[in-house]
Amino acid sequence: MDAPSTPPGIDRLDLDLGPRSYPILVGDGLIERAGALLRDRLPARRAFVITDENVAPIHLNPLLKSLQAGGIEAPHLILKAGESTKCLAVLEEVLETLIAVRTERSTTLIALGGGVIGDLTGFAAAVLLRGVPFVQIPTTLLAQVDSSVGGKTGINSRTGKNLIGAFHQPRAVLADTHTLDTLPRRDLLAGYAEVVKTALIGDAPFFAWLEANGQALLDGDGAARRHAVLTSCATKARVVAADEREAGQRALLNLGHTFGHALEAEAGFDSGLRHGEAVAIGLVMAYDTSVRRGLCPPQAAERVRAHLKSVGLPTRPGDIPGIDWPGADDLARHVAFDKKVKDGRPTFVLARDIGDTFLSQDLTPADIETAFAG
Repeated sequence: MDAPSTPPGIDRLDLDLGPRSYPILVGDGLIERAGALLRDRLPARRAFVITDENVAPIHLNPLLKSLQAGGIEAPHLILKAGESTKCLAVLEEVLETLIAVRTERSTTLIALGGGVIGDLTGFAAAVLLRGVPFVQIPTTLLAQVDSSVGGKTGINSRTGKNLIGAFHQPRAVLADTHTLDTLPRRDLLAGYAEVVKTALIGDAPFFAWLEANGQALLDGDGAARRHAVLTSCATKARVVAADEREAGQRALLNLGHTFGHALEAEAGFDSGLRHGEAVAIGLVMAYDTSVRRGLCPPQAAERVRAHLKSVGLPTRPGDIPGIDWPGADDLARHVAFDKKVKDGRPTFVLARDIGDTFLSQDLTPADIETAFAG
């Protein structure tokens, strides 16, 4: 769909997927301007907003007022906050609610929230009426730099994270960086882990920039936050445009995630372990494993560990309070259920250096257990 010109003060990136291309808009105050920004991007002036109980008191009314001013009718649904919401039972609740209000194929679902809301809403949009449009309005750093871009949608199973899902691209992404001011420090840090991951997979200068500016970003520097969101989204847009369905190089975006997802599966959803915290630990494990296999200089792994520690992110499971971790062999068993297993062998992202990563299926069970043993 042809898009109108972007208003001043808003940065725009485009994810190039031919007829399914869409804009990623980044700037302050986009929620208050959502009606005007979305009015000509939607197939009909009818939408349905899905959010959670943490986001709704802060951002829902400004969004609804903006949509109304833009002539967009938009009822809403408020869900319980937390990772446990990404489940079949809540998906059924959402779908039945949407069917009850006679949602049509031209009705656009709007995900207002973090990664949980974005993933769940996107999956609901993928399967409702065999596919309806949706828009991402991410309100967390993690969602703005990662999960809102690229069309991965899904829910968790009892066995593991994001094992049920679909690729379904949004019509637009509105990353309102002003929402980051409302985040608790721990949630901001969890999102920052995904920013670090983006730098590590292929942008060594960006990692050096984070070493110099990451603390300012976390402390509220608006220009630093905007730069980090734009740089991360630009990287992901390039990768997704080249490999939409993760047939090859898009899997590099999973750096740290195979280890991290195993930690999440063991801890249990909503256990107190944030996804970004698990990713931070997984990044250290990936680099340490690469060093042990002689693939990566030790100095690179130490830079990763030192930077994550310097901003307050965990670098080993024991840094997460209140969780009694089992032995390394028990943690390693979760890897067998990772969605990136191919021919019975898990796929890991390993590193040659900062900004130089590659896919590998060569890790042995002993390698994996050693990683979890620390």
